[in-house]
Amino acid sequence: MSDRKPLPGKFVWFELVSADAKKAQPFYGEVLGWKVMPFPMGNFTYEMIATGDTPDTMIGGYAPPRKDRQPSHWISYVSVEDVDATAKAAIMNGGRVIEAPADIPGVGRTARIAGPDGAEFCLLKNATGDAPDQPTARPGSFFWNELHTSDPAKALAFLEKVVGFSHRSMDMGPSGTYHILSKGGVDRGGVTSHLPTGTPAHWLPYVASDDVDATVARAKRLGAKIPMPPEDIPGVGRFGVLQDPTGAVLAIMKPMPRQK
Repeated sequence: MSDRKPLPGKFVWFELVSADAKKAQPFYGEVLGWKVMPFPMGNFTYEMIATGDTPDTMIGGYAPPRKDRQPSHWISYVSVEDVDATAKAAIMNGGRVIEAPADIPGVGRTARIAGPDGAEFCLLKNATGDAPDQPTARPGSFFWNELHTSDPAKALAFLEKVVGFSHRSMDMGPSGTYHILSKGGVDRGGVTSHLPTGTPAHWLPYVASDDVDATVARAKRLGAKIPMPPEDIPGVGRFGVLQDPTGAVLAIMKPMPRQK
């Protein structure tokens, strides 16, 4: 683990917040090959998501909702240099602190915030540093995170001032303008105005797959809804979107090799 160091701006952890975790676990096991790795934490056990059998393959976890009727959803954690300072910056720039900064023994310090559009994500200062970037996205692993919002300009300003993201914009034709978030010269995610009427602003995590069509077909057979069937994004890759049996939404993509 000596190669671990802080990577501010990287989305380093993804959590399925759901009252139906036991329903989701076998689904993702068959669809994405994920495994459940129990991790004792005091008087309860936190269940990790792993792509393999060793601790270094852990990519996320399952967490209970904060209130009874909260719908299932994915929440992402972004690495920051100072959780408390970032949470204060969120408030100063029109956001909210949902869960105040707190320490997780042996893990690090975290907080949950929301941008001006209401889209929530977590901050994390990992006590042991962050997992290093991989040259290519490994199948079953998270590799991208995308904010869907009705006001990209306001969201980009918030993310720049709070997390330190810079961005560049791409004309995607009929799909509108897509904004790529980066920090330290590394692309970390995107912002889009693609938001169906009545859908609140949210972050959409992406998982890598060697065969998007087969993955989506497997998910559908196991009870998932498919809001967006597989299609190609020229120059980017092939992707699709699924809503798992608990109601949480996730994107699947086979990215094209990145150009240097």
